[in-house]
Amino acid sequence: MPRKAGRLIALSLLGAAGVVIAVTAVGLGFRAYRQHLAAQTLAIRSPKGVQEGEFVVIGGIKQWIQIRGEDRDNPVLLFVHGGPGGTTLPVSSGWRSWEKHFTVVQWDQRGTGRTYGAAGETLAPTMTLERMTQDGIELAEYLRAHLHKHRIVLVGHSWGSFLAIHMAKQRPDLFWAYVGTGQVVGRTTFEKAFELKIARLQTLAASTGNNEALAELAPIAARPTMSEENRLIAEKWSRVLALPVDRIQLAGAIPPRFMPDFSLLDWYNWRKGVAFSTKYLTGPNGPMVQHEVASIGLEFSIPMFFIEGDSDGATPGGPAEQYFSQITAPHKEFVWVRGGDHFLPFNRPDEFLAELLARVSARN
Repeated sequence: MPRKAGRLIALSLLGAAGVVIAVTAVGLGFRAYRQHLAAQTLAIRSPKGVQEGEFVVIGGIKQWIQIRGEDRDNPVLLFVHGGPGGTTLPVSSGWRSWEKHFTVVQWDQRGTGRTYGAAGETLAPTMTLERMTQDGIELAEYLRAHLHKHRIVLVGHSWGSFLAIHMAKQRPDLFWAYVGTGQVVGRTTFEKAFELKIARLQTLAASTGNNEALAELAPIAARPTMSEENRLIAEKWSRVLALPVDRIQLAGAIPPRFMPDFSLLDWYNWRKGVAFSTKYLTGPNGPMVQHEVASIGLEFSIPMFFIEGDSDGATPGGPAEQYFSQITAPHKEFVWVRGGDHFLPFNRPDEFLAELLARVSARN
């Protein structure tokens, strides 16, 4: 290659690299600016407010918690996230209204987000329902002392509802009330979700005249067991027929990518944590399929509330309602939210808050 041509190629490559660096710098600068504005929007400025984020030693490891609220005298609300591994830190700007009435605590569980980032995959042997239930109990004990509250409102979503109801059962003395949403009760939750999924696929196949899909789905619909073969067929036709799924349609003012104090490293640990937690806590051998919450007993000594969307396709509320009808508690209420999907606390946070204020906070 002639020397002149080589120099031109080198200069071109340097120029392209320079453009990439410049574009990246501009993008990062814009993100930092938007995060600064978001921090101003979300700042707690009230004299009695609390805005903290810290690692706390729980279960022998550092676990990240965030505490926010307008008034330290308000009840404490501990939100136990789903996923597993689904930290709620970047998707919670819609909870600003909650912070006027509650001191809201978010917790990156073992194997999640910043907690995963601090410990990595050394956590693998401890990724069990039993260990994580104890983590939640230790966290509640910490919060009670740190925030000077006798008891806490416990809210669990999806996987978090399965974990949190075990916490409520084991240590009711720590909690004012339990609130489940997207409530998982065990294998029956996912069997019902699979049955509904097959029915929806049949409807889509019929509407598009897809006879091949109808032929493959018919025997599964007759006996909708969650075998690996049936699951693969369902996934195949979900892709082909473009089956809609529940997605977070955030109501908050701040898009997740611009949430303050959430770095690119945090995003990396979020993705790694989801994959890591999923490996140990979901699937046919995971605790949500292997354990039914009814097995821990049907008697609860604190008020119990389930707030369920009637259009939840991921954890349909039918099995939760049947389970709820069997439990006993000093007070209990099952609430259907019309048109609500799996992500009620994020899609419709103000409506969810209204239910909390009407049913839970008044009982504190």
